[in-house]
Amino acid sequence: MTNSPDLKSYWMPFTANRQFKNNPRLLVSASGMYYTSHDDRKVLDGTAGLWTVNAGHGRKEIVDAVSKQMSQLDYAPSFQMGHPVAFEFAEKLSTIAPNGFGHVFFTNSGSESVETALKIALAYHQAKGDSKRVRLIGREKAYHGVNFGGISVGGLVNNRRIFPTLPYVSHLPHTLLPENTFTMGQPENGGLLLAKDVERIAALHGPETIAAVIIEPVSGSAGVIIPPKGYLEEIRAACDRIGCLLIFDEVITGYGRMGKPFASQYYNVMPDIFTSAKGINNGYLPMGAVFAHDKIHNAFMNGPEELIELFHGYTCSGHPAACAAGLATVDIMQKEGLYERAGELDEYWQSAAHSLKGVKNVVDIRNAGLIAGIELAPRDGKIGARGYEVFTKCYEKGVLIRVTGDTIALSPPLIIDKSQIDQLFQTIKDMIEATE
Repeated sequence: MTNSPDLKSYWMPFTANRQFKNNPRLLVSASGMYYTSHDDRKVLDGTAGLWTVNAGHGRKEIVDAVSKQMSQLDYAPSFQMGHPVAFEFAEKLSTIAPNGFGHVFFTNSGSESVETALKIALAYHQAKGDSKRVRLIGREKAYHGVNFGGISVGGLVNNRRIFPTLPYVSHLPHTLLPENTFTMGQPENGGLLLAKDVERIAALHGPETIAAVIIEPVSGSAGVIIPPKGYLEEIRAACDRIGCLLIFDEVITGYGRMGKPFASQYYNVMPDIFTSAKGINNGYLPMGAVFAHDKIHNAFMNGPEELIELFHGYTCSGHPAACAAGLATVDIMQKEGLYERAGELDEYWQSAAHSLKGVKNVVDIRNAGLIAGIELAPRDGKIGARGYEVFTKCYEKGVLIRVTGDTIALSPPLIIDKSQIDQLFQTIKDMIEATE
């Protein structure tokens, strides 16, 4: 790259800014499965950017759709106004969603999707005259974005420790159990027992006070935690017994990551509301969407027609260009069979991931769909240091991975082929072995 930018003005998110700016890693272009770095190296994308670029980089169809939309209609308000492409995209999304999810509320990110889902859940009970239902149940080790609602129901301590959180929030225990290490797919142990904590919390506070339980079908930022067998089913059943809603946070599992459009379809467990973002339009523009079951939406539609049903929304909800990118993305995913691609690669991916069992300092491997987590033993008193070193070494060898603490989290574009899977895991193996 001929003209290197001045790095001091940009305060980077979730980054050790001083460390990064002393030795920056800049990506300047992308195509297919590869980024190009500022020093003109090809870098295999093992993370779909950030769980986002499911259809691969540089899709001309999306670029053309966005360009055409921007030249025709750059922006239109969504408060008491509308534009056709938002309605078209919502209808298109409803066709890939589970049956009964015919209503979509647009946001601009996963964090906003979570805030929206929580507010819809609370407002739903109010609309039904059930005003005592104000308590939300999240889970330890959960990540639900960075807004105040998200960090309140979330369970990652570094995201919570210096910020005040909402009242009336309880947490389920996490499902990362030592007896389930090196499980291929869903673990056998602990599912039914852990799910019973929903009713324990409800008994403590009163079942009539519980508004919603929110969980990730697969936890990403905590280090790829796969639900034990029977866990999601029992959570669903417990919510039904209590009379509260179940929210799935599908920001990372949505849009083909599990071999189905959504994890609810993969696990055959249906929530009442689910969030999405990231892969919704292949990362071309900021966007998210909340899917509400018809019964949720319809509960808001009983008052006078001239009254606003939900006092919530964003300036760029349903932005024309973001919707155009989303429509083009769905077309690509359907035409190329990418919603099913993770299922086709599942066995090969699983075998490749678990081939690292026995490599020094690898203490666990977890996988589901086209997702894998490789947990490394932390260094004494330096949690995350070993993972970060492997991350930087892989990048230097032309492979982009993600680390959360000492866990390598992998989620490549769904267009990945078997030779690229081999390259990804061989490089990771070599760099783990090259790290003290």
